[in-house]
Amino acid sequence: MNKAKRVNIVSIKLVKESSILYQKRTIRSPQDAYELMKDFLEDKDREHFIVVSLDTKKQPTNINVSSIGTLNSALVHPREIFKAAIAANACSIMCFHNHPSGEVTQSQEDVEVTKRLLEAGKILGIEVLDHIIVGDGNYTSLKEKGYI
Repeated sequence: MNKAKRVNIVSIKLVKESSILYQKRTIRSPQDAYELMKDFLEDKDREHFIVVSLDTKKQPTNINVSSIGTLNSALVHPREIFKAAIAANACSIMCFHNHPSGEVTQSQEDVEVTKRLLEAGKILGIEVLDHIIVGDGNYTSLKEKGYI
């Protein structure tokens, strides 16, 4: 005889941990996006993968640390990347990660991750606007490089 299985009833909500003031309000270029994230990412000793959710006017609504990795890698999976964006009803996202070495050249893995996120975003209806790699006082935009 089968025993009954208890199924939890749950809800999902975003919890604000803190906030920052963004003077420009709207992200119009990779440089604007870099300005938003540079202080947050440049001094990290491990790779951090960050997702910024944006509204229909390309105004950032939240910043989510999706993954903290090692010195030279971070685990990135679409379900984790889009989780906060879905909960926030984001129109689009921008992805960021740092290279603790300070070098901002994209790796083949960076390009492959970006392609997977673009595909997932299309399915979900959340556009991936850019993937920016942050280093020592510099950045690389995969959109500017033609990968997006």
